[in-house]
Amino acid sequence: MYDLRPYQSDAVKAVYDHLRDKDTNPCVVIPTAGGKSLCIAEVAKDAVVKWHGRVLILAHVKELVEQNAGKIKAIQPDLPVGVYSAGLESRDVEQPVIVAGIQSIYNKADLFKPFDLVMIDECHLIPPDGEGRYQTFLNAAKEGNPNVRLVGWTATPYRTQGGLICKPENLLNEVCYEIGVKELINRGYISNITARAGKVKADTEGLHIRAGEFVAEDVEKLMGEDRLVMSACQEIVELTRERQACLIFCTSIAHCKKVAAQIAKFSGEECAIVTGDTPDLEREETIRRLRGETVKADLFADKPPLKYCCNVSVLTTGTDIPRLDTIALLRPTNSPGLLVQMVGRGFRLSPETGKTECLVLDYGRNIERHGPIDMIKVKEPGKGGGGPLAKECPNCRTIVNLPVMLCPTCGYQWPRKEPERKAHEATAAKAAILSGEVTIEKFPVKHAIYQVWEKRGAPPGSPKTVRVTYDIDYLTHYSEWLCPEHTGYARRKFEKWWREHAHPDCPMPRTAEEVCEYEFAGMLREVKEITVRFVSGQKYPEVTGCELGDYAIDRRLAESNENREELSDEDWDDIPF
Repeated sequence: MYDLRPYQSDAVKAVYDHLRDKDTNPCVVIPTAGGKSLCIAEVAKDAVVKWHGRVLILAHVKELVEQNAGKIKAIQPDLPVGVYSAGLESRDVEQPVIVAGIQSIYNKADLFKPFDLVMIDECHLIPPDGEGRYQTFLNAAKEGNPNVRLVGWTATPYRTQGGLICKPENLLNEVCYEIGVKELINRGYISNITARAGKVKADTEGLHIRAGEFVAEDVEKLMGEDRLVMSACQEIVELTRERQACLIFCTSIAHCKKVAAQIAKFSGEECAIVTGDTPDLEREETIRRLRGETVKADLFADKPPLKYCCNVSVLTTGTDIPRLDTIALLRPTNSPGLLVQMVGRGFRLSPETGKTECLVLDYGRNIERHGPIDMIKVKEPGKGGGGPLAKECPNCRTIVNLPVMLCPTCGYQWPRKEPERKAHEATAAKAAILSGEVTIEKFPVKHAIYQVWEKRGAPPGSPKTVRVTYDIDYLTHYSEWLCPEHTGYARRKFEKWWREHAHPDCPMPRTAEEVCEYEFAGMLREVKEITVRFVSGQKYPEVTGCELGDYAIDRRLAESNENREELSDEDWDDIPF
């Protein structure tokens, strides 16, 4: 048995609420490694066991069909699950839960007893011109059951070709539940992600776009340039010497082979290659070796675990390799969905290896183009883009959100520029006109992030501080510093802050690490609003007060208890399948 995490229970409940209250087709958005399969299995179980219904789970490729069937059988071993897929040579039709490939089933609805619920996994893979097959099947399914319902599941609610997947006119109409990457990282459910630009990066300005993506021939020529390949591969090897597994995304089969050869040359280790032409058995062996397994051989030497692997648009959706702690993007993409899927391969935690962080090496200016992975803004096809959404630290090449002025890795301070004023601004400026004038404003807080902070260049043993960053919106962040390791006024100020924010049962910390540990454990109160003091002529604003909410641990407990409550018999009767 298993227990759903609070947000997974919220997602399942949101599906039931939507199906009960609305006629539209909902979509659930949970980041890669967030446990989407558990939610799908829970809904499938409820539909069969509690409502005596039949469920169809559709996927776009046979690998996902096989993976979904295997996970549901493992999670719900008592649930009868069948597979219908020509590629897997399986044509089950009787079981109450069927996992199928859309290519195999779209014109064969008459082979099955009527379904009550259809779920599409990785629904971002539905191409704009591919909704027809799903629609064909649904139209036929409705002939057997006019009340059949549809639910989509994905980590990225936009197509890899560009454009949002949920629209009134589309197959899926609206997102009923979504949780973000940053929230799951902060809660400790998925791996932290750090990004770094390469020493040598491609100049992607001249790339042409066709059908929402960069033209393949242009990309291959640009990224295959000898100087870029050699520099990138040498840097990848240098930065991964103490790391466990590195997945490299390339532009073509020829580029893949070129990169793999250089990685092997610089590292002295094997670099595997996986493309669309790779036989299934070889691909399966490569993935197992990347997971850290040794593959036994009858006639030849055993194949040891792999550290490096190049691939071409293959190991994205559905690939589960927890020990991956480095992702190298040796290809530019104009697709925000593809970027998230590539980076998402490193989201999984690995308790077995101790991996809690993944390094992304970006040689194609992708994060600069699309923005931080948790703040991607999707443009509709054919609409302009504007300037870059992220920037590179000139000192250590860490990639950060565009508004960030202090590098979190090395402490580099970006120079501040006075904003240019338009000739006829519709909103009055907030800044005071004379130096020394004070402005006080209040801001609602979306997230608060606690980090141990060590002053750049500080001598060994110097007191560390805690930086608390309050996210107001996409472009606005304010910070305050806590000083638990200092003495005198700074320490007394911290103690006052702690008595106001911390749970009564929580002891007074002596170190910055303890502060962050208690915050992670939920022992601090939620910050709902902050008061910020601006002084004209001074460089930084000051957080002078805040409105506090509940303790995080109490909120989590309440959410958990609420999610565990069973629906009443009347509620079950209202579920429309």
